[in-house]
Amino acid sequence: MTQRPPFPRFGSLLAASLLFATSLPAFAQEGSAPAVPELTEEIVTGIMTRAIDDVIRPGYRTFEASAGKLAETTTAYCKAPSDEGRKAVDAAFRQAVTDWGRIEIMRIGPVIDDNRFERILFYPDRKGTGLKQVQALLQKADEADTDAATMGSKSVAIQGFGALEFALYGTGADAIAKEPDAFRCRYAAAVASHIWTTAGQLAAAWDAPDGVQKDWKHPGPDNPVFRTSKEAMTALLGILVHGAEAVRDQRIETFYRNGGIARPKSAVFWRSGNTWASIEANLEGLQTLFDKSGMGDLIDPSIASVNGNIDFILKSLRRMTPTIDTDMEKAVSTPAEQQKINFLLVNTRELILAFDGGYGGAIGLGSGFSFSDGD
Repeated sequence: MTQRPPFPRFGSLLAASLLFATSLPAFAQEGSAPAVPELTEEIVTGIMTRAIDDVIRPGYRTFEASAGKLAETTTAYCKAPSDEGRKAVDAAFRQAVTDWGRIEIMRIGPVIDDNRFERILFYPDRKGTGLKQVQALLQKADEADTDAATMGSKSVAIQGFGALEFALYGTGADAIAKEPDAFRCRYAAAVASHIWTTAGQLAAAWDAPDGVQKDWKHPGPDNPVFRTSKEAMTALLGILVHGAEAVRDQRIETFYRNGGIARPKSAVFWRSGNTWASIEANLEGLQTLFDKSGMGDLIDPSIASVNGNIDFILKSLRRMTPTIDTDMEKAVSTPAEQQKINFLLVNTRELILAFDGGYGGAIGLGSGFSFSDGD
């Protein structure tokens, strides 16, 4: 017997809203077509400038600060383990994961240089490569692996949040509380320090006046990144589309598919109980970029529901996500929690369509534009 979805009124309202939004192109054809905005240099420069100065740069600076706090807190805890110190580490870890989640949607620019993204978070790790490498490292206990300064020359699988989480929360992690300066704890501190270093590199790259921000703010024929305003807007919209796809495909479907085999131990940050905090931060990052950049201002007033639809879906997803059980075994096996996850799967798919076809079509990039295919 098919179970009824949670919050039927809310779900029906959302379904009606999405149906209206996805039918907008046909609706527009029956009357006068809405005006497609001209993506002038002045308009696009304003949007790109707000995206960079109000979202991207502050996002990386915030992440750098929380990564620094995590490194300092972990180092202090290793020297003198205590219950209070452990609580501080847990709070700092959660904050750093959250701050990374908000800016993680940026999968373009300096973060893809030198494998920085993977150095911060090597995930999904479908073959368990990272876990195997970290377990072997801890078993070997080579002092060289506690040196943050040399970590950048090693495998990305042993130097990011995944490695740090296992060191702090994985099998055998209780040992770090039993003695000062335990190898496992010092390795964790080195990983945290390297994440901080990488975060600082990203913040510095975006803050440099003549660096990447200049190329993003001023598209033109001599620009090595964006030759036209349309290219710049396409890239900005691509961040939103790919970010929404990543939430659905790489964060949720990695461990849960409706009707499929659930793999709760494949979920990001499942050991520390931060899976949903990370995903909610991703969604917040998407909403912040769309709102603060002023992208919605490009939409013709006659189809303002395009913006409303995006806002409605994002807020609905963000309300639901924190209510799901942080114990991932329970989350994937309890019917009420499964319904919530299914809600996320359905509506992250609608979010992708709302960004790609709905918004993309409304600003003239074409409703059939496929970012995922790289067109």
